[in-house]
Amino acid sequence: QVQLVESGGGLVQTGGSLRLSCAASGRSISSYAIGWFRQAPGKEREFVGVIGRSGSRTYADSVKGRFTISRDNAQNTVYLQMNSLEPEDTAVYYCAAGGWRTGRYEYDYWGQGTQVTVSS
Repeated sequence: QVQLVESGGGLVQTGGSLRLSCAASGRSISSYAIGWFRQAPGKEREFVGVIGRSGSRTYADSVKGRFTISRDNAQNTVYLQMNSLEPEDTAVYYCAAGGWRTGRYEYDYWGQGTQVTVSS
């Protein structure tokens, strides 16, 4: 199995940028699709984006054009570059590892999350 640790969260002003990291251990991150999710206080967890094993990417409409997922298999890390941040992006961000099964991505392993706060 794989263990995931997110880092890079923090406090940023509206319009600012952050880069989150999802570092894997125990197994190569190249074996998995890596998804990013977020959960704001009082809200359900929502999908942010995913990078497949082939490098294909899909994003939620709310972040398309502002967020970019990339992977560095040599570093066993996946990144979430977040630009033009808005207060609505405030949430705990999680990465998850999984694969494409039965017509959708399914996730087996989750990190502990990192807090992102965007001030207005």
